[in-house]
Amino acid sequence: MAGSIHVLGVRHHGPGSARAVVRALDAIHPDAVLIEGPPDADALLPLAAHADMRPPVALLIYEPDEPRHACYYPFAEFSPEWQAMRWGLAHAATTRFIDLPQSLRTRDSDVSEDEPGEPPAATTPEQDPDTDPADAFPSDPLNALAHAAGYPDGEAWWGRLIEERRDEGDPMGVFDAVRDAMASARDQLGDRPRASHRDEPAREAHMRRAIRATIKDGAERVAVICGAWHAPVLTEDAIKATTVKADNELLKGLPKRKTAATWIPWTYERLAFRSGYGAGVESPGWYEHLWQHHTDIAEHWMTRVARLMREEQIDASPAAVIEGVRLAESLATIRGRSMPSLDELGESTLAVLCHGNPLPIRVIERKLIVGHRLGAVPDEAPAVPLQKDLAAQQKSLRLKVSEEEALLDLDQRKEIDLARSRLLHRLALLDIPWGELQEDQRRRTSTFHEIWMLQWRPELAVAVLDAARWGNTVEDAARGYLADRVSRTTNLGDLTALLDHAMLADLPASVAGLVRRIADLSAVGADLAQLLDAIPPLARILRYGDVRQTDAGMVRPVVAGMAARVCAGLLPACSSLDDEAASTMTARIGAVNNALNTIDDADLLALWRERLTALADADLHGLLCGRAARLLLDADPDHTDDAISRLSRALSHGNPPAKAAAWLEGFLGGSGSILVHDARLLGIIDQWVTALPRDTFEEVCPVARRTFSTFTAPERRMIGQSVRRSVSPDAPAAATTPDAYDPARGALVDPVLRLILGDLP
Repeated sequence: MAGSIHVLGVRHHGPGSARAVVRALDAIHPDAVLIEGPPDADALLPLAAHADMRPPVALLIYEPDEPRHACYYPFAEFSPEWQAMRWGLAHAATTRFIDLPQSLRTRDSDVSEDEPGEPPAATTPEQDPDTDPADAFPSDPLNALAHAAGYPDGEAWWGRLIEERRDEGDPMGVFDAVRDAMASARDQLGDRPRASHRDEPAREAHMRRAIRATIKDGAERVAVICGAWHAPVLTEDAIKATTVKADNELLKGLPKRKTAATWIPWTYERLAFRSGYGAGVESPGWYEHLWQHHTDIAEHWMTRVARLMREEQIDASPAAVIEGVRLAESLATIRGRSMPSLDELGESTLAVLCHGNPLPIRVIERKLIVGHRLGAVPDEAPAVPLQKDLAAQQKSLRLKVSEEEALLDLDQRKEIDLARSRLLHRLALLDIPWGELQEDQRRRTSTFHEIWMLQWRPELAVAVLDAARWGNTVEDAARGYLADRVSRTTNLGDLTALLDHAMLADLPASVAGLVRRIADLSAVGADLAQLLDAIPPLARILRYGDVRQTDAGMVRPVVAGMAARVCAGLLPACSSLDDEAASTMTARIGAVNNALNTIDDADLLALWRERLTALADADLHGLLCGRAARLLLDADPDHTDDAISRLSRALSHGNPPAKAAAWLEGFLGGSGSILVHDARLLGIIDQWVTALPRDTFEEVCPVARRTFSTFTAPERRMIGQSVRRSVSPDAPAAATTPDAYDPARGALVDPVLRLILGDLP
């Protein structure tokens, strides 16, 4: 071949590899830089040199017609491929990707979030000393080489020999050694390490063809940056040994798909092994540190650790930093290392700065070793209109896009908070879960507060692309998605849930159509269970509509019609239910009761309570009757006579013990406060329990115990104290009177108060 080929086999996302690549490129000064990566994105390569491009970032290759079929190619600042891109662009060298295009890959071999060229990560199995490396590590040649060298895993072996090396000698020497090691591994392991990658032969054939084409175009010095595994088959000798015809045969007949590409921000968390990313690293934050600090690594790292600990309100003095560095260096010397690795620094941090407490180590691991970093891409990067609209709204509403979790408290009486809430609800409707609505206590008692937890994850970019088919703006896309869902939904509960989302997302045109469809379905064909499930979300709309400045009045007639149908069919629907069905119906009745109590409609409440009264006095499942009696008592606490009468009848000897226990479960379930404050009810239950025969008690005890286990610990304690005082059913409710004040005892604290507060006038 006319041109010279220099193959640089690397570990993806390795700072040592990246530094060695830069040194090798400076020495070779190639006129063509070929990088293992997707040629689908060749047009986006110049953006890597843009001033607003901040790693970590990723190339997103997707199918425009089906964006869910996508693949990510992440890059960090310390990724060798990223440094090769930047070098090639800065030196005006021909720079392109040479891997098999995503458009030619078989879809079942696409591995989302798995960068090509590096064997997927594998956990290290328990090994027998006599186990052959080829059998012990069938999925990762790095692990096999590490095992042969006496290391526990490939990450530790590669990190020590490549990423943490400080040798500034021959820049090509390390790549020659890596190529020879991988050639030996390929000879020993064959195709087994890559058996799960069916496109592997085609990928290497395409890279060889791209190298030939580059040399044919006139390149004299070609640098190939690829995963170490591929290095042996991309050398000049390997290309000469493989015929063009053989490579073309491997590429013949591959399916052709249309793809598009863009740059998206990435995060260190998604770059780590733990995220499931096959070519990830264990410690992106540590690797960034190795890239930024080639000397005095331990000193800079321990300083960062101490600074973080002080931010977390943990003592970390300069003296402790000095001692920690000395200990880490001593450990490295004992273990025959030229410099402390992350293992030595971690052990010294635990011993010196954390005083043996492992809890701060978790914070250090999360914030420093893995690291919190979200990249940025320039505005010039290709984007669909929906992405641009979302970015504009994020900017105008001052919503920070971050990979860290951030709690957002929205007061919907403020216009900007109301607009933020609408945006987050619209995104949730589109299945773009940037924010998650929290069940905060204040949210339950306030009609104008919402608590959101925001966290941006890289994969949400794919969700945005997928949602772009519904519209070019967030509002239009939410409206289009909602229209499609409504047209395909016939379940009343699903429609009311969609109506709730539409109201919160402020989509008035969609709300009107939803209300009409719900009214039509509820008038005909909907069974009572669907009506019961539909009322609570509609009641929430009525309650919160005015606060969100939306017209909820159109929902009121629908709720009234549903409630009337529920009241008419409640008793027949509660007949002949088994335990499971009764429990489900009890939960539905409780939810409807809570919902109707939030609506300012006296006539509707009166009709509902009339039905509850009939249910409480009917001969039905005890769980239902007990719950109805409790709901009536909660609605009017001043009238306990009816509740006591029903309780006495339910627990009388004429009722089977199982039915009486079920009634008690329904009456008391969820709260024991009624027994704490009403001695007569407690007395009746106490007499009933103590009068049960032994055999009957053993039958009833599990149900009663399950009921009382739902009470809070203070409630159970106070009930137990009342029972020990032998409460009588005829005793009046305990009155609360203030203790008599004893001036003599009160005067005893005067000296102490004067000592604390000083002499007061």
